[in-house]
Amino acid sequence: MQTVPHSSGTIASRLLNWCAKAWEATVEGDVIGSLDDQALREIARDCCVTPDQLLQLAKAGPHAADEMIALMTALNIDPDEAAHAHAFQFRDMQITCSACTSKDRCRRDLARHAADQEYIHYCGNAEHLNGMRAEPDLLIA
Repeated sequence: MQTVPHSSGTIASRLLNWCAKAWEATVEGDVIGSLDDQALREIARDCCVTPDQLLQLAKAGPHAADEMIALMTALNIDPDEAAHAHAFQFRDMQITCSACTSKDRCRRDLARHAADQEYIHYCGNAEHLNGMRAEPDLLIA
């Protein structure tokens, strides 16, 4: 399970990490973007997303929803159990997180261990997360 990186480390190492993630996202976006329309539609259908969503997700990169996983853990929700029990909802939540414009605030709240109190004010997945918190089978033991 991928977690949100801490803001520790040297400025150079953080910059290199950021550059690596940006490059990875660009390459994946280019690969998906280079597919012909038919292949793009088929892959999108297989993933239960629209072709536009698939392109957006590829450009966002493979770690675009890491904050969601970290937030679930902060809320005592087991991400693996949630993905298993609510596969389509989990996918939709990842799409929402990937496109979120509040990532900086979310990361700050996660870093200062305040996300469990603050996410409700900005998280596009707050309603789903609250529902999951009410399901004992999804909670971390």
